[in-house]
Amino acid sequence: MATPRTASTEPTKPVSRGARLEARLSPVQKGLFQRAADLSGRTLSEFVIKSAEDAAEQLVREYNVIRLSPEDQAAFVRALLEDAAPSPRLRQAAAAYKQELGQP
Repeated sequence: MATPRTASTEPTKPVSRGARLEARLSPVQKGLFQRAADLSGRTLSEFVIKSAEDAAEQLVREYNVIRLSPEDQAAFVRALLEDAAPSPRLRQAAAAYKQELGQP
């Protein structure tokens, strides 16, 4: 028994659906997925695709987060806040740049 679709359960429409994905699953898994799809007002394919997409996006977001130990966090903040003296190489580059601009 499918429930009527609402704005919150309306699936997103990808630009192109040319690619295919096949998966083998047990009858119990298919029954569970079908029940969840029915409850969400989506077709089985829409439900599986949206669920996989959500899980993939979450994993990629988590992977892109930098995790630092407390000691590394403190070192990072210190490096941002402390004024570091310019290195000899940086001083040389600044002098060469000023010379190109004709500044003393």
